[in-house]
Amino acid sequence: MIHVRNLSKIFRIPHAKKKTLFHSIISLATRNYDFEEFYAINNVDLDVKKGEFVGIIGRNGSGKSTLLKIISRIYQPTTGIVHVDEEVFPLLELGVGFQHDFSVRENVYLYGALLGFSRNEMNKKIFDILAFAELERFVDARLEKLSTGMQVRLAFAIAMQSVMPILLIDEVMAVGDTVFQQKCRQVFWDFKRNGKTILFVSHDVEAVREYCDRVLVMSQGMVKYDGDPAGGIGFYQKSVLCV
Repeated sequence: MIHVRNLSKIFRIPHAKKKTLFHSIISLATRNYDFEEFYAINNVDLDVKKGEFVGIIGRNGSGKSTLLKIISRIYQPTTGIVHVDEEVFPLLELGVGFQHDFSVRENVYLYGALLGFSRNEMNKKIFDILAFAELERFVDARLEKLSTGMQVRLAFAIAMQSVMPILLIDEVMAVGDTVFQQKCRQVFWDFKRNGKTILFVSHDVEAVREYCDRVLVMSQGMVKYDGDPAGGIGFYQKSVLCV
């Protein structure tokens, strides 16, 4: 369902060239840089089967989110091949596309349109969305009046309406309070029962242990472990976090 071969993503990091004081003064308008090549993803191979719930764990900067962005075509790879058999919905940056001077109601329709839903379809979904996000009282309030947590709850509630068979999920379990996180957990179990294919990036190893059939551990842009969740979590805690 998802096939990745020899995948690499290189970012160029600029560093100002070291100069004498004289050269620094005369070249203020035309600053020169040296560039360091940083491998965010380094020669990764990956196959994900239909219906698999795959957890991806690793320290910050290990390449987890970059991998999801390449699979969802937000980033183009530097080298390698990515082939995806079905439509993908990336749940990566909640709330992108919201208009803060619009009302909650208007943003529901706007965000739904970004997901491919018609206005008539959103008419049928809006009350369930507001109930899930616990925002029924705020439907006509401008979005900018809501707290960040309330906005993220709204984005998550709308995004959960996606009917695409592959979901790429990045750290959404961190949103909301304990009660809302429990709702999210129920949604994840529904996804699992319905046979959706999911790549799930998280620092919450207990959530990874709960849902995932398989775990990838990433470090320095490479997959260091690919196997059962218990073994992956143990490897992560002993061999990655302790480095």
